[in-house]
Amino acid sequence: MAKPVSEADLRAAALFTLDAVANTIAGRNSVQGRKLLAWQRNMSTGSNYRIDKARQAFLYGSLCHILEVDDLHRASVVHPGCIVVPAVFAMAAGGVGKTALTAILRGFEACCRVGMSVGSRHYEIWHNTATCGPFGSAMAVSSLLDLTQTECVNAMGNAGSQSAGLWQFLETGAETKHLHAGRGAEAGLVAATLAKCGFTGAPEILEGSRGLFRATCPNPDKALLLPVEGVPWQLHLTSIKPWPSCRHTHPAIECSLQLHKRLQPNTSIRAVHVYAYQAALDLCDRVAVDSAYAGKFSLQHCVATALSKGTVGFDNFEPEARDAAAGLRARITVSSNQKFQSAYPVHWGSRIEVTMQDGSVISHEVSDARGDPELPLSRADMIDKARGLLVHGEYPDPDQLIDEVLQMAETGKVPALSGILAIQM
Repeated sequence: MAKPVSEADLRAAALFTLDAVANTIAGRNSVQGRKLLAWQRNMSTGSNYRIDKARQAFLYGSLCHILEVDDLHRASVVHPGCIVVPAVFAMAAGGVGKTALTAILRGFEACCRVGMSVGSRHYEIWHNTATCGPFGSAMAVSSLLDLTQTECVNAMGNAGSQSAGLWQFLETGAETKHLHAGRGAEAGLVAATLAKCGFTGAPEILEGSRGLFRATCPNPDKALLLPVEGVPWQLHLTSIKPWPSCRHTHPAIECSLQLHKRLQPNTSIRAVHVYAYQAALDLCDRVAVDSAYAGKFSLQHCVATALSKGTVGFDNFEPEARDAAAGLRARITVSSNQKFQSAYPVHWGSRIEVTMQDGSVISHEVSDARGDPELPLSRADMIDKARGLLVHGEYPDPDQLIDEVLQMAETGKVPALSGILAIQM
């Protein structure tokens, strides 16, 4: 990819890399994380729990996506960090930081552009992070390996043929979503390293008569695959999550937090209505919440929590908090709004209307949520978020790891995560 890389691009990539690394470490401290680490021990050799690079990418990616506070690119509905960064860290530990960050920029670009091109209908059945992610990890590892154009085409072809990931897990709250990120990271790494060995892949894996578009995309837009002159790297257009829930809940959370400030103590709420766009309803219209994961995919729970508590953190999805929010959840209704629907997926907006027992109504509306490029987190905010995640993951020296990752943009090396993740929880 000939697109130039500036020092500012590298510094931004280092911050997004830090976010992914911190999410990976934090993911250890979860029910699913402990299961994944048990899997690691079962698949490893020796007392240090070493696994090969492909399985490392799978492990890192799966852990990174567990807590639902990793990044998201709105126009593609792809979480690029949990796909691209794990593949690069599995391949490049100890390598030159700037080389790795350049690969990460290119990986974000590839999976986000493929994600934009598959069209809105793809997302109804297919999880874009899983289906489009392998193109990002393949491009990133291709960059690390300095593949030729032909080799890179082979890598992308074989990555695309491994494209998969269905939303069916939402019906029961199964843990499959974490595998989507892990497999996406692993598939691209395998595809690129095979291409380095001369292994061929389909050059028309997207647009071919039996390719991805034909199989899974009722309304693809191939024009979105190609970069436009003057448009920044897609990494700069990627959002960072401040709250640990599905990104589709965040515009409503933003509104609810603002309304919480206007509520008087002991205010009695009669009803709440959430206006959003259809994709948010398709994934997150959920009154009954019987697990932390279900809560993270519930507009009703996230809004009830933000309105009543004025915060949305990890603890707000635990059993006691879910029970406490049940009454207000039952009084929250949701619907699609044409204003927000027409702006989606470029902008993710929401409006909350709260009706009090006396009949008075207060409301708040946003076109974008905190952490979007229009309302970005500051560098200090992102470092604070990473520190909090590392503390949650019980990492012994958060500031040291933060410095190591950020130094990748200057003269630093790529930190090794394999030993860190082998720590028993």
